[in-house]
This record gives sequence, structure tokens and C-alpha cells, in this order.
Amino acid sequence: MAGGLFNRRDILAYFIVAAIGATVQLIAGSLFQDWFQLSYEQALFAGYVIAFIAGFFLTKLFAFNAKNSAKTQREAVKFTLVSIISCLITVYGASILYDFSVQKFQIATVIIPFSVKVVNLNKLVAHTTGMGLSFISNYVLHKSFTFRNTGFYERLKKLLNL
Repeated sequence: MAGGLFNRRDILAYFIVAAIGATVQLIAGSLFQDWFQLSYEQALFAGYVIAFIAGFFLTKLFAFNAKNSAKTQREAVKFTLVSIISCLITVYGASILYDFSVQKFQIATVIIPFSVKVVNLNKLVAHTTGMGLSFISNYVLHKSFTFRNTGFYERLKKLLNL
């Protein structure tokens, strides 16, 4: 693993990619909740799925120096497994934090300047905290598992007789 687990270049590249994914997730989740009247958890999940698709390609191209690897299928399977863990951390972590904030604090809202969009700050803080927690686990797992040959993919194919 060139440069170690926490080298500056990989962290910066991954942070930029993750920030783009987080922005996509926040916007998509908000739109799903507003336009389709989804529940908070459903909107978080829907936003996560949209960000997941963009995230794989951005991570492969710009983080961990994996754009030239010929193992895209293997990386996609491993990325999906890591993303399932991340999704659980993001969605249920945010949901638990939001429920806690509603029980302990008043719901705080703010209107986005020059618009009519009302933002529930409890949901925003809970969601960004959940994404922050998943950012840490994602970085470590993608760096040490997804974009590294660990033998896992080959064992999985053998187990599934593929």
C-alpha cells in the first residue's frame, strides 16, 4: 500500500470525491422528501443510492489511483459491499440522531435566503453527522479493501460457483 493508509494525497482526493457525493446525497434526499413525500429514512436511502452510483466512478477515477486498473468488476462488487455498510451507518445513524434531537431539543428551521425552502436543521445536522461517520469507515475500507487485491473477490466467486 504505497504511502500508507492515511497518506495526505489519498485523503485529500477522497475528501473531494466524498464532498461531491455528500452534496449529491443531500440535494437528492431533500428533493425526494419534498417532491415525492418520502419519509425521512426513505429520502436518505434514495439520496444515498443516487450518490452511490456517482461515487463509484468518482472514487475509481480520482481517489486511490485505481483509474487504470483492469479490475472494475471486482472493485464494483467490493465497493457495493462497503457501500451497504456505509448506507446503514448513514441512514440509521442519521435517523437515530434525528430522533434523539427531536426528543431532547426543539426542532430548528431556517429558510434558505432568496427562496421559500425551509430547512429542518435537526435533520440536516443528523444527516451530515451520519455521513461524516460513514466517511471515516468508507475511507478505511475503500483504501484497504475495495481498491486493493485482497483475494476476497476470487473467494466470493468460488463460493458462488461463478
